[in-house]
Amino acid sequence: MLRSIQHGLKLSLHAALLRAYLPSSTLSFRTSFARHAHDFTTAREPEIAQPLIQLRSYQEECIQSVLSYLSKGHKRLGVSLATGSGKTVIFTQLIDRVPPRSEHATQTLILAHRRELVEQAARHCVYAYPSKSVEVELGSAHATGAADITIASIQSITSGDRILKFDPARFKLLLVDEAHHIVASTYLEVLKYFGLIEVKEHSPALVGVSATFSRFDGLKLGAAIDHIVYHKDYIDMIDEKWLSNVIFTTVETKADLSRVASGPGGDFQTGALSNAVNTDQINDITLKAWMAKAEERKSTLVFCVDLAHVASLTALFIKYGFDAKFVTGDTPPAVRSQRIDDFKNGKFPVLLNCGVFTEGTDIPNIDCVLLARPTRSRNLLVQMIGRGMRLHPGKENCHIIDMVSSLATGIVSTPTLFGLDPSEIVDSADVEKLKELNDRKEQERLREEQIDSTPPTSIPFKGSITFTDYDSVNDLIEDTSGERHIRAISQYAWVKVGEKKYVLTYKDGAYVTIDTNGDDFVVKYTQKIPAIWRAKSPYMKPRTIAKTGTFEDAVHAADTFASEKWEHIIISRYQAWRQKPASQLQVDFLNSRRSPEDQLTPETVTKGRAGDMITKIKHGAMTHFKKLDIEKRKAKRLTVKSKESEAKKARRAEREANKIASLRAREQVGIGPLSST
Repeated sequence: MLRSIQHGLKLSLHAALLRAYLPSSTLSFRTSFARHAHDFTTAREPEIAQPLIQLRSYQEECIQSVLSYLSKGHKRLGVSLATGSGKTVIFTQLIDRVPPRSEHATQTLILAHRRELVEQAARHCVYAYPSKSVEVELGSAHATGAADITIASIQSITSGDRILKFDPARFKLLLVDEAHHIVASTYLEVLKYFGLIEVKEHSPALVGVSATFSRFDGLKLGAAIDHIVYHKDYIDMIDEKWLSNVIFTTVETKADLSRVASGPGGDFQTGALSNAVNTDQINDITLKAWMAKAEERKSTLVFCVDLAHVASLTALFIKYGFDAKFVTGDTPPAVRSQRIDDFKNGKFPVLLNCGVFTEGTDIPNIDCVLLARPTRSRNLLVQMIGRGMRLHPGKENCHIIDMVSSLATGIVSTPTLFGLDPSEIVDSADVEKLKELNDRKEQERLREEQIDSTPPTSIPFKGSITFTDYDSVNDLIEDTSGERHIRAISQYAWVKVGEKKYVLTYKDGAYVTIDTNGDDFVVKYTQKIPAIWRAKSPYMKPRTIAKTGTFEDAVHAADTFASEKWEHIIISRYQAWRQKPASQLQVDFLNSRRSPEDQLTPETVTKGRAGDMITKIKHGAMTHFKKLDIEKRKAKRLTVKSKESEAKKARRAEREANKIASLRAREQVGIGPLSST
């Protein structure tokens, strides 16, 4: 059991209370606090020099960037730094570097969402500021609200009225660890209390730090942070030797994820995902892949889906003679702490977990990460592989083995982090090889663009063009291949209505679209106007919901909006009603646009399929078909022109050949009469 240990620490010129919530088994943490507690009880000068910490160059750059923005009046800042970059060091350095807002506004509050992060920040603050009072608000440990530095778990500070003891007027700085969580309702509650939702001149500064500053669920970080003032990702860190080099191997297991639904955050639903990958066959492939590529590694961290998956894989490792242990959220704290310490000290080579080590874990000796759980979340993928990137004596690199399962279900894999297609299967490729592969792909893309942008008349047409031929608009609206990608990401009934445009409709005629705008993907919502209010158009002006840099983020943002706006049963494509026969109204609408020889009946088309086809018709399928038809006829004309041009060339070449043959024939000297011509 965890217990609260409270230390009353008496300073020479002023009093402060240090309360730390410490696990009884975490000896190093307790010893650290005990050492400083002893120091505080001894006589000392009022001003104590801060321990010298040698900052890395980028850490100083980051701090200067934060200070520069604060000096210009900006209040809500974000710092994007790779796992292993020393975010906590930057945190603690900022505490003294950020000037007080007033004579009384000198306090700092650090927020985190997990016990380990709170404890880690507390250790750093006690070490870095021995002359400051440091308190912890965590579980049964209650801070006074008057300390120079308070480290609080978000769950504890928002519990009951515990936040009321903190006077916002006395705080100069709020620091948020793992700040991609900052738009959760509990964080927003704290920000509102400290005057950081509607920022005013007297509001404290807010600095959030994260390795993954994006939201998989589509929620906008802009609700809490205005500027990302510094960014350094793990590829830069590896290049500059601040992080361990990494080599990647991807393994396609062919696990069937097609029926695995999405959970609340957009990633795979845990139970269904476990059923799909926690099988004897997939687990055997996973173990064999590790044995083939990383059996000699000293410290392998394995990410599993859930408790059942952890148990199955752990048993399989042991069955094959490997010393493997596991840690889960249900592992007793004393056992958990002992196993982590033993793993850090190299006493066993394989540690399995599910959801425990994705954030805030410092085990630098990890030299292999086995990703036995597929994911649709880039954030989760980065967090998992980041566990193996810390530098450690004797560690040359970390081998990431990514069991990517099926590649047609919207997953992200290690190649996607380098701009590659998720279907790229790589074997023992390091960062440089992946970057080189991406460079080659980019060069190929540029060559394709150059070819595409060349005017057709400037060079003779060669080769052939491959088309997906639609002989009629009905073929186009019945083709569902365009929806495969988006429906691998989303559980909703999205329909492709243009080259890069998708629409999700509701029963009242309202709809959400995802479309491209340059390099961005734009999500818009269009509401239908009640008939009694209509003037000309039956629709209101489209409202922009989100603008993102990736298609996946746009889909998640759109799904989040739709799930809050509309009934799930209407927009989900997994509902039983979609498999029932189409209504007569649906069939009549579709048949009015089809030839008499190509009529549909309720028995030949489902209600869901008919609805998708009607959506395509109402949202631009005719225009799209005409565009494809024009391109197809243009290509045919180019082909004909090319053939005519080749024929002319051939005739010209033949004439030239005949002319040359005639001239050379005249040069020949032989016995016989001469021609008079």
